[in-house]
Amino acid sequence: MKQPITIRVRDLGLAASLVSVGYEVSETYKDESGRTYFVFLEEDGLKRDIDSYWSDTLVVRARKLSDNTKILKGVIYAEK
Repeated sequence: MKQPITIRVRDLGLAASLVSVGYEVSETYKDESGRTYFVFLEEDGLKRDIDSYWSDTLVVRARKLSDNTKILKGVIYAEK
């Protein structure tokens, strides 16, 4: 069986933005230095939306972004 393609994201702002526009974190993990990565399954539009984030053109609802940032921070600190 073919393994799904994943994209790992360490940047909290990017991860929260992706969740805010409808992508789901499939898993999280910490590297040997303790940095948390959010893993997304590759799907249509994900790479485009990542590029849009970095080019500052991704449209995200402000309150949703704030809520998702808090949730993902909770995930980071719960793993410590």
